Amino acid sequence: MSPSRRLTSAEALAAAVYGQPGSGARFDWGLTGAAELGRVCAALVVVDVLSFTTAVEVAVARGMRVHPFPWGEQAAEYAVRVGATAAVGRRQTTPEHPWSLSPAALSRAPVVADLVLPSPNGSAISAAASATGLPVVAACLRNARAVGGWLRRQGYGTVNAPIGVIASGERWPDGSLRPSVEDQLGAASVLDALSGVPGGLSVEAAMALAALASTPDVPAAVRGSVSGRELTETGFAADVDVAVRIGVSDVVPVLHQGVFSAA
Repeated sequence: MSPSRRLTSAEALAAAVYGQPGSGARFDWGLTGAAELGRVCAALVVVDVLSFTTAVEVAVARGMRVHPFPWGEQAAEYAVRVGATAAVGRRQTTPEHPWSLSPAALSRAPVVADLVLPSPNGSAISAAASATGLPVVAACLRNARAVGGWLRRQGYGTVNAPIGVIASGERWPDGSLRPSVEDQLGAASVLDALSGVPGGLSVEAAMALAALASTPDVPAAVRGSVSGRELTETGFAADVDVAVRIGVSDVVPVLHQGVFSAA
């Protein structure tokens, strides 16, 4: 659509509906969903269980500040500009440079003050969402309950100050969104912690939450998912092990001026 063209009444109505109005906690998928909910919500929660937001939780818990950055070679250049260390791909680590998107590796790597952590999903969404000026929180299975509690204490979750929970998802080879089991369960865990917020859950959020109620063994589901199996079969089962430790963290990483640090 041309920027100069005015929306028709039907388009304007559809745009309003896409924001899931009238609820205190809302749910959507991927970069486009984050952009839509970022337009109408007072706070955003990004969930990328395997592995960006799990890696953020691990790093921030150890005292690092994490800079989200879209996946690409420019991350190293950006790290130089801001005086940070750039994480590399899982298979590109060396004993001298052990920082990567691997939560297991980050749990052992030396602590650095600032870490640029690129990824094609959760990090790209977080970097884009930072432009909204809204509080953006990184959530995973490890800290979902702590994130929900923090948001409620800050007064979010009303119709006038709604929360948007974003499941990052993965990518198909053509670049399109692949909804993922682990991110739906991670988002549902946050929504579970938000149950009872004054504004209630949108239909989309309630349906996402239903997936959690019907999953008796969340760690087993994540391990058996496409993403879990992919990591395990390529030698990174330890990353899955770190990610499925449910409720072990009280750390709430909040993005402020482009950097995640503990709330």
